[in-house]
Amino acid sequence: MLAIDKQTARRFILGKQGLWPGRRWRGLEGTAQAMQAAEYLQLDPLQMVARSHDIMLYGRALDYTPGQWEEVTYSQRQFFDWGGWLAVRPMDELPHWRVVMARERESEPRLLDIARQHPQAIAEMRAILQERGTVMNRDFKAAKRTRTESYRGGKDSSLALYYLWRTGEVMTHHRENFERVYALTEKVAPAHLICESDEAEVDRFLIKKEISFNGLSRLNRTSDAYRRGLGRGQTHDALLADGDIIEVKVEGWKATHYALGSDVAILHDLSAGRVPQAWTPLATTTTEEAVFLAPLDPVSARGRARMLFDFDYVWEVYKPEYKRQFGYYVLPILWGDRLVGRFDSKLDRTTNTFIILGFWLEDEALGQDEAFAEALARGFARFVTFLGAREQDVTAINQPLLRGQVSKELDTNE
Repeated sequence: MLAIDKQTARRFILGKQGLWPGRRWRGLEGTAQAMQAAEYLQLDPLQMVARSHDIMLYGRALDYTPGQWEEVTYSQRQFFDWGGWLAVRPMDELPHWRVVMARERESEPRLLDIARQHPQAIAEMRAILQERGTVMNRDFKAAKRTRTESYRGGKDSSLALYYLWRTGEVMTHHRENFERVYALTEKVAPAHLICESDEAEVDRFLIKKEISFNGLSRLNRTSDAYRRGLGRGQTHDALLADGDIIEVKVEGWKATHYALGSDVAILHDLSAGRVPQAWTPLATTTTEEAVFLAPLDPVSARGRARMLFDFDYVWEVYKPEYKRQFGYYVLPILWGDRLVGRFDSKLDRTTNTFIILGFWLEDEALGQDEAFAEALARGFARFVTFLGAREQDVTAINQPLLRGQVSKELDTNE
């Protein structure tokens, strides 16, 4: 078992996700590289300042602009979106996921219910797709469809399309205003990938995928990657015996975690204080320029911020306003390898103005720190450029040094 300290664990997880020590990819090609490294790009439709998946990629790829993920996914067909936990995945993994799709078709209760309750709608949507090529939910008027009570849609046609998508008969051809446009799988995926991998190979893939996504994983949660019923039996033991995965003990963490065997050299480098050469930033480091994390970034979402950074972070977007501690769309601030603060903001699209609604530091002493002030200012300058905002309002930053430096940098950046 490999023993590491918490800083090594933190840097390893950040580095695996392309967030530390700085951005190492650029542009459209870099967007695809960042998506590959992240393993999953979780999609979310909410757009207060920008969508969570776009913010996630802004933090990893230089010169990223909102929507570039769609270019590499739907135009270049390097990726596809799928799953009850909606995420973009590399297209070359499709044969593995087609096995999971088949498993879900036979065992997922909600899918079984749709198949049992709406067989005629499923057959109808299948035929319409053969005839038209592409369809979307809005093509079918509610008044002419059987109404349903499902949270997946209010029409039998929408449930039928969802069923065909989840079970692999259709895929997302592209999106219009974030809504899926469906097509038969053979119209989207390369022919050589429309097949199913060996079951045992898929089980090994799913465990390694889960570990790579997390960097360090306990392998004890039900997730999109670590499928229900897969368990930690023979496949897990075989991966350990083969050295494909290793046990890791992190100082201060009770549970044993797992890493990929191929990452052992990186863990040793980080433990010795060395930055892996492949992680060399193309421009500024996170110490020189703060980065803002997406609400659903895997390094900080779902309680992980507390474990890695001793930073309490809850995405409060679904809480009633009176229960929110900070705000509707709060983003954590990464400086170096630590989360040091957070801010709430919005993009006023009528005036194209980026507005900070609230700003909070974990340590108020940072409000007097010149180095942090400069890093924060550079971070906001890049973020405003990413958003394409023409104006900005940073008066909610209460610390005079930070507010002044941010305002100066943004004025210079115009």
